[in-house]
Amino acid sequence: MEKRQTKKQAFIFLLLLGLISLLSDFTHEGARSIYGPYLGLIGASAFVIALTAGLGEFIGQALRIVTGIIADKTKKYWLMMILGYSINLLVIPMLMFVDASIWEVAIVLILLERVGKGIRAPAKSALTSFTTEHFGAGKAFAIQEAMDQFGAFLGPMFVFLVLNLNQGSELDGYQLAFGLLGIFAIMTLIILVIAKVKYPNPDQFETKTLVKGFKSNPSFIMYMVAISFIALGFIDYPVLAFHITQTSTIDVIYIPLLYALAMGIDALSALFFGYLYDKKGIVSLKLAVLLSIFIAPVIFLLDANYAIIMGILLWGISMGAQESILKAVVSSLVSKDKRATAYGIFYTVFGSAWFLGSLVIGLLYEINTLYIVFFTIIMESIALICLFLYGKLNKVNTIKT
Repeated sequence: MEKRQTKKQAFIFLLLLGLISLLSDFTHEGARSIYGPYLGLIGASAFVIALTAGLGEFIGQALRIVTGIIADKTKKYWLMMILGYSINLLVIPMLMFVDASIWEVAIVLILLERVGKGIRAPAKSALTSFTTEHFGAGKAFAIQEAMDQFGAFLGPMFVFLVLNLNQGSELDGYQLAFGLLGIFAIMTLIILVIAKVKYPNPDQFETKTLVKGFKSNPSFIMYMVAISFIALGFIDYPVLAFHITQTSTIDVIYIPLLYALAMGIDALSALFFGYLYDKKGIVSLKLAVLLSIFIAPVIFLLDANYAIIMGILLWGISMGAQESILKAVVSSLVSKDKRATAYGIFYTVFGSAWFLGSLVIGLLYEINTLYIVFFTIIMESIALICLFLYGKLNKVNTIKT
């Protein structure tokens, strides 16, 4: 009876984390969907916009190795969450007060938004992992990812609606959108505080005694190598969107809707692959990587509307699978007292590889898109080999323990 009650409380806690993810993604993904045109409108150059996007992602990812260590050392998971989400979300409504005379301030605010995410991400993943004992790692992270991506789907749609209903100038529409997103930022923080008050010590949900660290852990090290190649060969959506506009295969006005479609597929895919991971283990990730190999060939080699849509669907499926499984694997490799640190390492490695891969893909695009196809196939194929080796190592380590 007590075990059933604990499982019920763990589920409510997981849903609260999912609701926080939904509302926060509604806010910052809604804002991110218009950063580019907004910055261009207030005077930023294409180079500054690209630099801001790349630097923001790098800072947000690299910071996580530090914030993960801090979260584990202090055990102040909730403090890291509240601080991170406050910075991550409250800078967005502040953008409504920025105009062309102070466009540099907008750059700083956008970079701070990524800093906030870097502060709270390891703690959030650690909190989610504490519930995996009751539902399975795949299901726990899949539920959170599905709610997360539902917010990422609704946010850009909300912004699209605000911009289309706006009666003032174009800049007025962007500023109004940022201001209205602030409402959802406040809602996120309120629910975050409620979750903290109701569940002050969520690490108590996990009672199993896993005694694995990440140092001298061959399975963890090989897994980091594998995810590096996954990230290196995975194409970011802005590149796909840019290619669509360059080829004029699909009208540019439909690109945000394609992104919304990808986010919806991402959510469904996360649920499917999360459940599959709990049943089949690392095989589910191998399947996801195998599917991602076909993204570049379909989009860059086939010049047709159906190919673009098929490629976007594959991209959404792969993203959802990665988001649910990649973090789930870490929870089974490292004990809870070192898990935020492990997630910090995971995010830093994955984000740095993603950033490097994006640079290479961007350079290859300038030469010949065929090279992108070769590059992504090679990187994802190496990732599959590394996952095979990881499976062997993990099996040996499990037998030993």
